[in-house]
Amino acid sequence: MPQFARSLNVSQGFNFRKDKQAAVGFVTEMTVGGVALKADQETVLDPANPSAALSGGVVGVLGHYLWELGTTDAMYVSAQISTENKMQLSAALLGDMTDMSVTFSYVVYEYDPIEKKYFLSNKGEKLEGILEKNGDSLNLTVADDESTEVQSPKNFTLQMGIKPQTKEQTIEMATGFQKNVAKKWGITAGS
Repeated sequence: MPQFARSLNVSQGFNFRKDKQAAVGFVTEMTVGGVALKADQETVLDPANPSAALSGGVVGVLGHYLWELGTTDAMYVSAQISTENKMQLSAALLGDMTDMSVTFSYVVYEYDPIEKKYFLSNKGEKLEGILEKNGDSLNLTVADDESTEVQSPKNFTLQMGIKPQTKEQTIEMATGFQKNVAKKWGITAGS
């Protein structure tokens, strides 16, 4: 069965180099259980235009992304987030978090060796989901210890599984430069 699974280069995401063609990804917006994470990594470069930073900054640099492409399949993300965002989420997890909703936007870039440029291979904007559960536990963790992959700025690993809300949403995908496909995520349910 097809899937979109990528192991993304965190170091390249934080320290973009034009001479390296590793896949990178970013969470550009995220609210988890009513906690809005800040796009506080403001100088991360745009792989499609490496002379400029990504507009609006990023919440986190993706390390892994997986979606099995089914309309109701969960998305699994692992991202490096700032100290402030780690503290916000950790406080919510330690508290009485009852809101399981997630709103998020992300982008994944890959290098097209034929066109010799980066292209947007996966994009989701303002997607609405709910935290996946494994038994009674939420599929949401934030590392207590800082990552050693990139030492500055300090960053912490966020891992989560997100199921779609009951509404049809669109994920934009591409297999190469200007080789685009749109896939649906979620099913609209009547009232």
